[in-house]
Amino acid sequence: MNTPLRRLATVVVAMFVVLMGGATWVQFVQADALNNDGRNVRTLYREFGRARGPIVVGGEAIASSAPVDDAFKYQRSYANGELYAPVTGFYSIVHRGTMLEQAENDVLNGQADSLFLSRLQDLITGKQPQGSSIELTINPAAQQAAWDALGDQRGAVVALDPTTGAILALVSKPSYDPNQLATHDSAAANAAYQALLGAEGDPLENKALQGPTYPPGSTFKLITAAAALESGRATPESVLTAPDELPLPQTSATVKNYGGSSCGSGGQTTLADALRVSCNTAFAQLGLDLGADALREQSEKFGFGNDEQRVPIKVEPSEFPDEVNAPNTAFSALGQYSVRATPLQMAMVSAAIANEGELMTPYLVQTVRTADLDVVREADPRRLSQAVSPTTAAALRDMMVGVVQNGSGKAAQISGVQVAGKTGTAQTGREEESPHAWFTAFAPADAPRVAVAVVVENGGSVGNEATGGKVAAPVAKAVIEAVLGQ
Repeated sequence: MNTPLRRLATVVVAMFVVLMGGATWVQFVQADALNNDGRNVRTLYREFGRARGPIVVGGEAIASSAPVDDAFKYQRSYANGELYAPVTGFYSIVHRGTMLEQAENDVLNGQADSLFLSRLQDLITGKQPQGSSIELTINPAAQQAAWDALGDQRGAVVALDPTTGAILALVSKPSYDPNQLATHDSAAANAAYQALLGAEGDPLENKALQGPTYPPGSTFKLITAAAALESGRATPESVLTAPDELPLPQTSATVKNYGGSSCGSGGQTTLADALRVSCNTAFAQLGLDLGADALREQSEKFGFGNDEQRVPIKVEPSEFPDEVNAPNTAFSALGQYSVRATPLQMAMVSAAIANEGELMTPYLVQTVRTADLDVVREADPRRLSQAVSPTTAAALRDMMVGVVQNGSGKAAQISGVQVAGKTGTAQTGREEESPHAWFTAFAPADAPRVAVAVVVENGGSVGNEATGGKVAAPVAKAVIEAVLGQ
């Protein structure tokens, strides 16, 4: 072969190598990125062309897909859309999925690894592939009760089964109608999405799980009390310093009791009474005595700082600050300063106390079934931590019963049922805003079946007329009654 032919052959071979390399790069290395690119219309048609599985609550589908005569083949729709939007999220041609529609997407569209045998069977039989259904732990009566009781207020409610971690109710307000986003009209779906982004109260936010996280206020006193009991430095009968105004070290600032009230006679009170009336000065001093490290360690045992939590929706971690000086340790003991929590987190605190100190991992999905109703996955309740000892849990339970029976949480009383609870009124850090109103509780106190947390954004006011006990406790009461069938 002469030199020109040899050179030409070399160039041709090189071109084939480049061509094969490019094809390999596109078909294998970039395959996932290209398939998931929002501009890939074929991927969009393929995804919407599958029979997506339903999301089921109490035997009824709250999200389902029906055949339609258009390019996408199936239309996703949502029953009681606003009620369940924080749970289901939405599945849209414009913004794909959120919440469970995103977290369980591979199960709902039938592409999960656990469904391989089902897909193989469909391939052999020629059956049209279908997604699996997911059955949730939500109690429909509790969900409706939480929605109705919260009314037009902004905030969130979470209820748990303390013995398993199953989520019985999950409400966030304001909410939205996912059907507006599920339309196959891309212009209409995008317009609806943009309108929700700018809507007052941020309806697209899941306030129960993801944000914004809130200062938990006096509900955090449960954790401060737990740290004191666990340390062995206090019992419910221990006498605490409780002045009307507590000077803080290293500063001219002071801590006062809510509404300027006194906690006890002679500037002293017991731990049980301090929790019952939610005494700020007693708990601020207790926080100073325990120190920030003890408070942080105790909060983490209840779930604070867990940035891997999923239910399976990703949960925003609750936080106790890393570095805290003495004055801010006092405020942190009251659930203020930089302490932040989700309503789920505060429901977990009550659930752990209710369950003899054992904190169970929260979850939303009870069962996954194929289109043929074969069970693919069943919930397996798991322990997350031993938050406190059974002895400490029993002491906290009794003190929380006192809060409801003869303290700041009387609005949660239920005839014939002993309720254990804790109120909270959390300052937002903005003088022009009213505080957030909190309440967390469990019942029945002697055989718990439900733990609940409620936050009402800016639901408190200075004075005694609008606090966690007045605003949030009745919401929790309604949820407890629904679960117990009262």
